[in-house]
Amino acid sequence: MQASAIGASLERHQVAVYLCAFALGGLVGAAVPEIGSAAEYLVTPALAALLFLTFLQVPVSGLATVWRDWRFLSAVLIVNFVAVPVVVALLTLVMPESDPVRLGMLIVLLCPCVDYVIVFSGLAGARSDRLLAATPLLLIAQFLLLPAYLALLGGGASLGTIDPAPFVSAFVFLIVIPLVCAWGVQLWTRNSAPRESLIRRLDVAMVPMMALVLALVAASQVARLGSDLSTVAGALWIYVVFLVLMPLIGWAVGRLLGLDTGSTRAVSFSGATRNSLVVLPLALSLDEGADLAATAVVAQTAVELIGMVVFVQLIPRMIRDR
Repeated sequence: MQASAIGASLERHQVAVYLCAFALGGLVGAAVPEIGSAAEYLVTPALAALLFLTFLQVPVSGLATVWRDWRFLSAVLIVNFVAVPVVVALLTLVMPESDPVRLGMLIVLLCPCVDYVIVFSGLAGARSDRLLAATPLLLIAQFLLLPAYLALLGGGASLGTIDPAPFVSAFVFLIVIPLVCAWGVQLWTRNSAPRESLIRRLDVAMVPMMALVLALVAASQVARLGSDLSTVAGALWIYVVFLVLMPLIGWAVGRLLGLDTGSTRAVSFSGATRNSLVVLPLALSLDEGADLAATAVVAQTAVELIGMVVFVQLIPRMIRDR
């Protein structure tokens, strides 16, 4: 079977592939904790490789033009730093009473994703290149605004000073390095038909690599989730509500600002996905209740990843070409 046929088959069945990978990773991590511990060290390299494959399909030389698209950037900022805090403020009324759990929920829900959202949105036909270009802005904004939002919503006293290291590390290892590598490969393949063909064939690796990332995340976090699941169980349905509301709000804002279909899909994905892999170290650094706060973050990751697998198929049907 040719690579293109394999890729097409994997893409048609990607939802089943992702769900099976996530479930298998969770089962392996629960059955063999040593594998789960080892998997935690592999998540970042695997995610970086996945983003590298994604960036290969994006004309890096054209990213600068996205910064002139003020409507898209405005939509992303409005959804993530105006609409999301309002939604989260309303959700605090029904959040669990445990202070560490509430703080973990606030930390993860208030920070927009900057890594695998680029991949999932691209799989759904969104303008992932625009999200990539907006990444520095999203990282800086959430780092500056998170303390203020936590103070307003009742979580600031427990957090203290926010360490910028997780945000800087995520930007360097998950965005800058894969992007520079992709840019170098694109330069190497320029004006060479055989090399350009090789790059196109690498697209077939997208679904297997995403499946690997999902399996590693599930395996690495299932032990933490299982140990305190009863305590954070009340957070799960709140995460589901957030996951349902935010794509709709993103769609409405995108339409209101007159964005094209691909950009509107990107805004919807940006509003729904949270920066859990980056903010987990913040939760673990808390002076009190770090384990519970971290479990609340991991629970959001599990709910969100399952939701993203569904959204890859659902959002293109919901947000159609006009």
